Amino acid sequence: MRALTFVPGVKGTLEVEEVPDPKPGQGELLVQGLALGVCGTDRELERAEYGWPPPGRDRMVIGHESLGRVLEVPQGSAFSPGDLVVGVVRRPDPEPCGACARGEFDMCRNGRYTERGIKEIDGYASELWTVEAAYAVKLDPSLAAVGVLVEPASVVAKAWEQIERIGSRAWYEPRVLLVTGAGPIGLLAALLGRQRGLEVHVLDRAGRGLKSDLVEALGGIYHSASTLETFAAAKPDVIIECTGAGQLVIDSMTCTAAAGIVCLCGLSPGGRSHRVDAGVINRDIVLENDVIFGTVNGNLRHFRDAAAALAQADAEWLQRMITRRVPLARAAEVFEPADNDIKAIIDLTTQT
Repeated sequence: MRALTFVPGVKGTLEVEEVPDPKPGQGELLVQGLALGVCGTDRELERAEYGWPPPGRDRMVIGHESLGRVLEVPQGSAFSPGDLVVGVVRRPDPEPCGACARGEFDMCRNGRYTERGIKEIDGYASELWTVEAAYAVKLDPSLAAVGVLVEPASVVAKAWEQIERIGSRAWYEPRVLLVTGAGPIGLLAALLGRQRGLEVHVLDRAGRGLKSDLVEALGGIYHSASTLETFAAAKPDVIIECTGAGQLVIDSMTCTAAAGIVCLCGLSPGGRSHRVDAGVINRDIVLENDVIFGTVNGNLRHFRDAAAALAQADAEWLQRMITRRVPLARAAEVFEPADNDIKAIIDLTTQT
């Protein structure tokens, strides 16, 4: 079979090659790969910024945003051939910490977890792949064209779970959500906010176009801007920060209503300095009982929640998020961002 492989830690090694067909082990599904989403993490891996190969190997299969169709199932499985599935990315460490032992491996404490296509386990960028039934999530058939969005949606599902847990410490009836960044994570955060009945605002540097159309199709309000000046007076109850832009991160900390919650989903690059008044930030957070927290990855529960949320969404709206589809043979193209891209995916089923 064909697979997209690379050498972690070595730039310029991404290539499509023939590799042996996988053999399902005990309790594993054999899956036909249908599509693979490519995100910033994959591009960082290709640039050799991090990544860890499986023990005893140099090359590994990349890819963590999966979509496939089940071909074979183990005896007694809850899955059936033909089921549409995605595979969970992370696995708990072999000697589980307290979080991993309780199924909360997205919150691993000791860092010895592994991840498909990222850390020590082959990913999903292949025409066939296997996955433990315990780490597979069945999708509604309506998601056949967009199921590759489940993994990024799982990150958002986790964010909302944590926001609601924090909010439950006291009376909690949020009304206004601000999402900064209209990439895949930001748009999915807005979608789940609308599903919760919130007034949704999305801020992005891009002018009017597909991003603004998608926000407005949700019933949200789009702001083409790079600062939070618009929200200085009418402060949102919740901010989900998806850009990692240093100044937006800092400004978000003092831009919420009382008892506001800021969830940081974006990663900031290092090496940039910003002038801040730490005293003002401290007083605002303390006196208003605000909470700022970060989140990354998702566990099995979050993947299931994401699949349910996408099944409730408008399928046409989700399809519009996917702005580029390329065949596996030309997979390298999606590792170079294109103008007006939102989500680029690799079609694992076409030859050319």
